[in-house]
Amino acid sequence: MKNETERLQFRLGAFGRFMPLLVAAGLILWAACSQSNVNGYVIAFFAALVAGALFVRDDKAYGEAIVYGLCKPMFAVIVLAVMLAAVSGKLISGSGMVQTIASYVVAMGFTGRWFVAAAFLITCLLAFSTGTSVGTYFVVIPILFPVGVMAGVAPQYMVGAIVSGAAFGDNLGPISDTTIASSSTQHADLGTVVRTRMRYSIPAALGALVLFVCFTKTGDAGMVLAEGQAAAIRPLSLIMLVVPFTIVVLCLMRRHLIMALSYGILAGIAAGLLSGIYRATDLVSFPGGFSVAGLVTEAIGGTAGTVAMLIAVFAMLGVMEKSGLFEDVGTLLQSFAKSERSTEATIVLSTGILSMITGVISVAIVALGDLVNEIGEQAGVDRCRRANLLDCTGCVFCFLSPWTVHCVIPAQQSAQFGEALSVAPAQIPFVNYYSICMLVILAGAIATGYGRKS
Repeated sequence: MKNETERLQFRLGAFGRFMPLLVAAGLILWAACSQSNVNGYVIAFFAALVAGALFVRDDKAYGEAIVYGLCKPMFAVIVLAVMLAAVSGKLISGSGMVQTIASYVVAMGFTGRWFVAAAFLITCLLAFSTGTSVGTYFVVIPILFPVGVMAGVAPQYMVGAIVSGAAFGDNLGPISDTTIASSSTQHADLGTVVRTRMRYSIPAALGALVLFVCFTKTGDAGMVLAEGQAAAIRPLSLIMLVVPFTIVVLCLMRRHLIMALSYGILAGIAAGLLSGIYRATDLVSFPGGFSVAGLVTEAIGGTAGTVAMLIAVFAMLGVMEKSGLFEDVGTLLQSFAKSERSTEATIVLSTGILSMITGVISVAIVALGDLVNEIGEQAGVDRCRRANLLDCTGCVFCFLSPWTVHCVIPAQQSAQFGEALSVAPAQIPFVNYYSICMLVILAGAIATGYGRKS
């Protein structure tokens, strides 16, 4: 454990250290109850940073902690990915491809609840194959979300199906960063971890599928399509499928997400210009008066709220880490690990808390890895069981927290299709049926011992 003098010190002791979190929690609750968009959460986290500045004893150390959070590689990757994905999404939506696909979907009668179920399964397969939930959002939402809404599905349920599918892939995918982190920190064989994790993830996925089929709210697909400019059907626009195809192929080849998105944009620009769907001035133009116009500028500008949110979240993450909060959470919960069952409950509780605070599952897993390994060995908890509890818990609490990327990015992606289709971050946890089902399975697994032995 870090020496106390190396930590950020706050006035009023523990109360002062928790002040940023309390401010953030209060304003997040207010934003959620008010059905705010991403900007409400931006205010919450920036206000928390200001509150922390009032209570910290060392101003310089506080500033360095903020910079430390912003220097995390994950921050740069997500911010760049959000901007690049906005451009690729704009290339797709501006081409008329969405309306074209939607017209075919409606004509075949593949609408409503059945389309939601198919969207969930498609997202599960894609996320499982690529191992990235965030990358999956950028590929799937620009196509399946608007098509689903035009096919008569309520917007929040389309987002819920996509987020649920991404959670499944993140949870079970053998090349997912969470799967690798959970197995490596517990010194467990990766293949055995994936095999035993199916006991949790497959029932959760089946439960989510049933819930989507039974409880999805739907409307009149024909009317929605008519309002969505059905007259703009352009079969040639299907050439823009080259954008998601390129991204998916490169992700499957294990190329970096930023590179995959970049090549997807280049492929989309080439296809759009050569087919005549776009002109160069549609992409970028300089109309004079110190202004810049075009699809690229609009797409990047539309990510301002999400980028601001990520800046505030990662800055807060640096402050919390430097204050020793993560270590203290683990140490406090360690005292409850007495028996095998109580140790499992401790693993779930500690991982749940840190995954909600950090907003990044792999960060929580790595931060708690040594502690979970230690208390798990002492209580006789199987190493694969420990790895599964770590990962499954993260895919519950992190995905159900409205301030994390798993709610903020899908909300931002939905907003690009207009205010009428925009889904608030606080709506998404209630329709993320995979994570809800996994929560039930985790509780049952600890209570009954289900899946305890490899």
